Amino acid sequence: MRVAIATVQVPYLTGGAEALAEGLKAAVAARGHPVEVVTLPFRFFPPSEVDRAMRTWEAEDFTRLNLYEPDRVICLKFPAYALAHPRKSLWLCHQHRAAYELFDETRKSAEDVALRSAIRAFDARHLALPAPRCTISRRVSERLRESNGIESTPLYHPPPRARDHFCGRNEPYVLFPSRVEHAKRQELLVRAMRDVRGLTAVFAGDGGQIGAMRALTEELGVTDRARFLGRVTPEELVALYAHAAAVCFCPHDEDYGYVTLEAMLSSKPVITCTDSGGPLEFVVDGETGVVVAPDAGEIARCLSTLAAQPSRAARLGRAGRERYGEMVPPWDAVVDTLLP
Repeated sequence: MRVAIATVQVPYLTGGAEALAEGLKAAVAARGHPVEVVTLPFRFFPPSEVDRAMRTWEAEDFTRLNLYEPDRVICLKFPAYALAHPRKSLWLCHQHRAAYELFDETRKSAEDVALRSAIRAFDARHLALPAPRCTISRRVSERLRESNGIESTPLYHPPPRARDHFCGRNEPYVLFPSRVEHAKRQELLVRAMRDVRGLTAVFAGDGGQIGAMRALTEELGVTDRARFLGRVTPEELVALYAHAAAVCFCPHDEDYGYVTLEAMLSSKPVITCTDSGGPLEFVVDGETGVVVAPDAGEIARCLSTLAAQPSRAARLGRAGRERYGEMVPPWDAVVDTLLP
């Protein structure tokens, strides 16, 4: 069976969706199927470019790909799922969230409002058609149901380099590995460090807010307790997980969150927030980690407690590793679902 994985790409921006596409490609290839990731560049702005992307994908006919037509197409991201093919599977990373829960009518132009309406009509035409119809998490399925009235099945999958993670000797730091952007909310941990003793906060990842976060550590006087490593190698990241005392991941309404799964594979307790979305599907408060309000003071109190109770932190980490094994299927099971 020849398989195409259809998605979009924002040049020079690599994140979880790109890792998912590559992981799926490797898993399909391991089953002996010829497979290719087929992508087009995506532009978030101006609104006319988003509209053009929708029209472009609606015009794409994957039954005519220069004599190398796929037998099955797996669609991952907006607006790639509009392509024409009689055998499409949907594994939705997320909708175009700027047209849904992230839309702020008080700050948008008439053009933005019109684009939102066009995107919702586009999704109504195309999201209900593929079968099977899956998403990457229960949270993404909830949004799809709430905003479009479309049912879907959450389908979890392993993070990159899942087999490489291990639990090493704990060192006195809490790890926050993620792109440094507003939605990831590294600021909560930076502010928490004013009231935490005995632990250093280590941030791994680059992003548009890294300069602002470094400036904030200076403003708060916590430069000795907060380190920004920037981008690290995959091997370095595995080691950072292995030796962390805990992992903090407190984004706002995350779709899935590899950080949570990588921490669990490393047997580390995860601190997340009540509004963090995807991580809440795995982190059970008091059992596999700690769930707190998105408040720096709450995070500080949580970290101080874990630092003072290393045996409790270790117990939470072990339980997290067990929960991962119960909830996250291997890639073979993912492929079985998407290639019926």
